[in-house]
Amino acid sequence: MIPDNNPIDLSVIIPLFNEAERIRPSLDKVLTYLASTGKSYEVVLVDDGSTDTTLEVISDVLQENTTTVQVLAYSPNRGKGYAVRSGMLRACGALRLFSDADLSTPIEEIENLSHWINKGYDVSIASRSVADSHILQHQPLHRELMGKVFNKIVRLSLALPFSDTQCGFKCIRGPVVEALFPLLRVDGFGFDVELLYVAKYLGYSIREVGAKWHNSPTCKVSLFGDPIRMLGTIPKIYRHSLMGHYRMAPPRP
Repeated sequence: MIPDNNPIDLSVIIPLFNEAERIRPSLDKVLTYLASTGKSYEVVLVDDGSTDTTLEVISDVLQENTTTVQVLAYSPNRGKGYAVRSGMLRACGALRLFSDADLSTPIEEIENLSHWINKGYDVSIASRSVADSHILQHQPLHRELMGKVFNKIVRLSLALPFSDTQCGFKCIRGPVVEALFPLLRVDGFGFDVELLYVAKYLGYSIREVGAKWHNSPTCKVSLFGDPIRMLGTIPKIYRHSLMGHYRMAPPRP
């Protein structure tokens, strides 16, 4: 953890699970971009129990970037939601962005998201489904249709007004992360839905932002299993809400 007397403008959190083949080129792009911004930054890599050589690859990167990259690793695999939550709470940036390792949303899109944070929003999320989105390479038709059906179910069941809850590129104010993320409980792919539901429930302002996006041919979301599991998070979110798990603790005197 970088000490409090060394403030960071932006933290980029990247969850990893068996990403040995693609994390190095993705990370090179992220670091090159961040270095060009003139802002202070950190990259937090969260290895979610990888069983390939991901840890070896990122250990090499860590040795080359000792002041800007940190690694959080644990075993066994806990799920993407757990990894993102761990990384966001480990980071200390005034703004904290989590991004998929494949950079399906290019890192440069942080400029569009941070623009709306600077306008006063607490959370800004990249979207593939609003008017100003730019899809550079589409998913196969069956995956796009499944994604739209899933999002429709989410919108109707949880009253979320967003066209795309699942794009893995979201930016949040640091103090909001500190208040919001300890309340989250979903460890798998459905964590985005819980994040947006709880942020809305707590009254945080959220902006959905059209972004560039291209389909990764090595997408790790299974066609049937993961959507079923993600739909299974909806009753879990209801249960946690009814049990009061999403209420923020009162400030200490």
